[in-house]
Amino acid sequence: MMQILAMHGWAGHAGAWSHWRKHFEQGGATWNVAERGYGSEKPIPPAWTTFPKRNVPKRNVLIAHSLGLHLLPASVLEKASAVVLLGSFTRFVPDGRAGRSIGAALQGMQAALGTDQELPMLERFLDKAASPHALSALPPNPLLQGLTTLGRQRLQQDLDLLADCRTLPTGWPDTVPVLVVQGERDAVVPAESAQQLIDALGHQPLTLHRDPTWGHALITPRVFVVVQRWLEGL
Repeated sequence: MMQILAMHGWAGHAGAWSHWRKHFEQGGATWNVAERGYGSEKPIPPAWTTFPKRNVPKRNVLIAHSLGLHLLPASVLEKASAVVLLGSFTRFVPDGRAGRSIGAALQGMQAALGTDQELPMLERFLDKAASPHALSALPPNPLLQGLTTLGRQRLQQDLDLLADCRTLPTGWPDTVPVLVVQGERDAVVPAESAQQLIDALGHQPLTLHRDPTWGHALITPRVFVVVQRWLEGL
């Protein structure tokens, strides 16, 4: 038996994994999903299901999209026996001119929260995440229906985390197999940051799947097929 735990990224939501959940559960896996609770959804902390000893899963598979890697506590990371990273990074803001530009953009996003520019800012970000496809190609995002006060605070906190993250998070399971999926048309994560993740993982069993036509929103049926095949080969 396999247990899955999925964590979305900044401005994401648990409902985006519905296709993945359906297919993993049909295959007999136990599905767990975390919800940060930026919109109207109730937050769900990331956690593994506890089973009786006789039914312990053979593998705990952690799937994280983008900032989701840095939203996972050490207690969850330490129990993973395989990890899938989709459009993820160790350090989001790179050094040099590119980093200064991205840092300024993050500050602008911070300033927009709680103002009449909040919704346009979120729409612009989600458009970049969906690129090279239209935003309508993604599941409807509840954030565009409005933020709660607590949800806005979480977005603010997680923007700070985007600006400050530097390394693999505490508790990272550094001996387990890892699949990294990256899109070469990612309009959110800089190429330097994507490469830094690969460099940081160079010491452990690593499979890299990089597609020249994919962007940042990698929670898609096509990516699911890549992940499923990798898991079948473990």
